[in-house]
Amino acid sequence: MLVLSSPSGAGKTTLSRRLLSTEQNIEMSVSVTTRKPRSGEVDGKDYYFISADKFQEMVQNEQLLEWAEVFGNHYGTPRGPVEMTLAEGSDVLFDIDWQGTQQLHQRARDDLVRVFILPPSAEHLRQRLISRAQDPVEVVAKRMAKASDEISHWAEYDYVLINDDLERCSEEIFAILRSERLKRARRTGLSNFVRSMRADL
Repeated sequence: MLVLSSPSGAGKTTLSRRLLSTEQNIEMSVSVTTRKPRSGEVDGKDYYFISADKFQEMVQNEQLLEWAEVFGNHYGTPRGPVEMTLAEGSDVLFDIDWQGTQQLHQRARDDLVRVFILPPSAEHLRQRLISRAQDPVEVVAKRMAKASDEISHWAEYDYVLINDDLERCSEEIFAILRSERLKRARRTGLSNFVRSMRADL
């Protein structure tokens, strides 16, 4: 499980899309949310848009790996699709915040890689949020106020990248994924391979 976290507007969605379009055997975890769809968002692709009652039902039935409230809306990761994807031998990419990452770490720390994306500067982050023009001015102000708190959790992550160059930051994420896949503990079948080789020596 590969987590990308960042303050809103730091570029993690763009970086996630680049990774998914380049790498094989990795799928995006699609979160459930109680917020309304934004323009262009597709149910089941960007998010599963559900009611607050349905969300609470999923929490009570332990159907979510992690969940959090952000700006008055609830977000969570459905357990079933993630476990199925991992069982089929593919990695799962998460675009979640530090709260969700902490919950995942508590449940599956040995199979989790955490990457935090920092913006080049506070002003750059502010301009990104304004230029997106997806949120009202008051929501942009709230996101900027929350960014400081989100950034304070950077030390809880395995890797911290500064997104001051999209190409370089993308390559750094590719490198992290590939090196983590090569760790001995993640290379299923390696024990049998070595045992067979030794038997032939």
